[in-house]
Amino acid sequence: MAMLSICTIPPTAGHENTIIFLHGRGDTARNFMHSFQEWRDSESPSLPELFPSVRWVFPQSELRSPARFPGARMSQWFDTWDIANLHEKEELQIEGLKESVASIRLLVDREVASLGGQREKVVLAGLSQGGATAVHTVLNVAKGLGGLMVFSGRMPFSGRTLAKMRSILDLAEVPEDDSAVRTTPVLVQHCTDDPLSRVQNGREVRDSLSSFGAQVEWREYPTGGHWFHSPHGIQDAAAWLRARVFNEN
Repeated sequence: MAMLSICTIPPTAGHENTIIFLHGRGDTARNFMHSFQEWRDSESPSLPELFPSVRWVFPQSELRSPARFPGARMSQWFDTWDIANLHEKEELQIEGLKESVASIRLLVDREVASLGGQREKVVLAGLSQGGATAVHTVLNVAKGLGGLMVFSGRMPFSGRTLAKMRSILDLAEVPEDDSAVRTTPVLVQHCTDDPLSRVQNGREVRDSLSSFGAQVEWREYPTGGHWFHSPHGIQDAAAWLRARVFNEN
């Protein structure tokens, strides 16, 4: 399987951690990276500025043909018939999600290798459909990661057990136990006024991961739309990274 193309924000200090951040449906890695760098306000610097020893990696999804719009091509991690209802024709999600999760696992392994094999130094994050893909990647890794961050996310194939979710994608080298999920700390953020991914989707991510044994920190904000809340989203994400990933006092 070919490695995904990536955009990066290199560390300005020594490379101590990597955060892999997946863009949303219809976006690109480059555009998302530039928008992410501008996620700041007068109260908070950007996350790359706050954490100069982090290598930020933004992978680019494949161009796929949506079943609902024959002949069209768009950047998406997997196909979706109705973004408001992931259960409708949910079988359309399987092929792309399986391919994307397999590719992200390879990228994770490469970043782990660059950090001397320290999986706890790599965090996986995603916005919207990227968040959904990040979640399913963590559900299908052999060993836990340093963390998982989900913003405006969704939970494809919700309402199933962990074993059943894994069987849908049917990927190789997936453990039978839940240790990888239990040992990966999770942050989930969602804005209640999000018009594209309703806040109930974020709560579903929270509840599903919690039911699988994950330690989930949930943050819900009244405003922010289909993006990160400002300024508290930045501040909460930074505090979570310091406490749960970087182990700063």
